[in-house]
Amino acid sequence: MTARRRDAGVAITTCAALAAYNNVLGASQWHDRWYVPLNACATGAALSLAAASGLTASDIGLGRGAWRLGRPGPWPAGAAAAGWLLVAALPATRPVLADKRIAGLKVRSVAYHAALRIPVGTVLWEEVAFRGVLQAALRRVMDNNAAIAVTSGVFGIWHLRPTLQALRANGLDDSRKNAIAGVMAAVAATTAGGAFLSWLRERSGGLAGPILLHLVTNSGGVVAAWAVAAQDRPRVATHRACWLPSASWQAEASPWAR
Repeated sequence: MTARRRDAGVAITTCAALAAYNNVLGASQWHDRWYVPLNACATGAALSLAAASGLTASDIGLGRGAWRLGRPGPWPAGAAAAGWLLVAALPATRPVLADKRIAGLKVRSVAYHAALRIPVGTVLWEEVAFRGVLQAALRRVMDNNAAIAVTSGVFGIWHLRPTLQALRANGLDDSRKNAIAGVMAAVAATTAGGAFLSWLRERSGGLAGPILLHLVTNSGGVVAAWAVAAQDRPRVATHRACWLPSASWQAEASPWAR
């Protein structure tokens, strides 16, 4: 087997494995129960397989100096944080944050999701898997732009099941047409978000920038949604939950991090 054929096999296998992981394995109740340790182990396994295939720490974005933010620095994460504050503050945009899965959470549960489940079980795992291993594996067999496109497409597919779960939890899958439209919109939104994270990984030279932005987007979304729900709680029962497909980048499990 030639090196190029081997590299192509690694890239194709990684794409298939990631597309299946969140949409098949992630549907199991035991996976939800052991979400953080399982995804932490998956992160280690992905790094081990990458090393076995010949990828280096620098290829993956974890080499020397990789934890410096590089260009464009903290600005994307800062913009995401400011965006959540703005959405939560304006009456016209607050309904975007309505989510039945998070409205009744206690402070301890919110802290667990924002400080542990999302950072370790979602952000670290997804950034290492997609912007780290997959993107590096694809760069060996195609040009950089194509690698970003494929990585982003798989990242969109990754969100199929979580999006459908979010629609069901908020009563927004009342028709097949609405469910399909919601899922397709979310896949498009997460694909675009993945493309930006991939660009940021290339621009900054490591995974620190994408990890920080992903973390602020997901954890910030949980905190903002909970804060709005807590303030509006007396009115929750009289309003139908509003769910924005682009929020599925954050809304990935119980309640927003799978």
